[in-house]
Amino acid sequence: MTTTTGAGTESAEALRTTGAGSGTVALRQELGGFLRAHRDRLTPAEVGLPTTARRRTPGLRREEVAALSGVSVAWYTWLEQGRVETSRQVISAVARALRLDEAAHRHVLTLAGFVPAAPAPEPGGADSADRSRDPLVTMLESWRDSPALLLDDTLTVTASNTACATLWPDFAPSARHRSNLLLLLVGDAACQRALPAWESVAMDLYRHLRTRADTRPHDSRFRALTDRLRAARPDLDHWWDCRSVGTFTSRTVELVQGDGTRPRYRMSLLFPADAPDAAVLVLTPAGP
Repeated sequence: MTTTTGAGTESAEALRTTGAGSGTVALRQELGGFLRAHRDRLTPAEVGLPTTARRRTPGLRREEVAALSGVSVAWYTWLEQGRVETSRQVISAVARALRLDEAAHRHVLTLAGFVPAAPAPEPGGADSADRSRDPLVTMLESWRDSPALLLDDTLTVTASNTACATLWPDFAPSARHRSNLLLLLVGDAACQRALPAWESVAMDLYRHLRTRADTRPHDSRFRALTDRLRAARPDLDHWWDCRSVGTFTSRTVELVQGDGTRPRYRMSLLFPADAPDAAVLVLTPAGP
């Protein structure tokens, strides 16, 4: 069997051994699920195909994606089933066929083993994590006018600074020890009043979380968090079922204060180089 791409023809065995990614079986299955979800979201019209009256399932058919990618239907089927490794060339061709954006394209390359994933915390590494956390807490406290949260890789709040306790008290962990930021945003009315733009922030944070969760299929913490999110907000199941991924982008938000004022802040998510399992959410004054 051969598979054809725009750059030529490769045998299935060559794709299996030459330039193939190093993804594990679990990662290949995550890749397959990700591709299926995005195939289901596309319509024939969006990719320039005619729309027929009789389609039993939503989205594109496997044979349509295979044709757009330049591979055989059997090969694409195996790819969605997580049964094969493939080349970077084929993965990129499928990404183009599915109209994946830059973040999603990078994500499928990561799941296929061509881009290094963010390192997972080492088991039993609490001591080293605490040592890396101390200078981060010191850094947060130096930001006297900028509320900031220290988060772990599941977006659980592990520390906050004095500015947060003063200007953004609903998110201070002193009020809710080790609360998860996503759970607070989607399930706490006081937090939602304090941050009117909570929906867009929560959705983008969940896309960021999915980017990491997909690359760690054996880490039960991510599945447990999604279960808690479903229980807290079953009406947002369309969020929790979504396979979109992305990088959290900085944006300007308003914080509603107790006196009714609405100061504006620039919200950013920072990733310390020496603490790969941590993130810092910081709000810097944005002016009028």
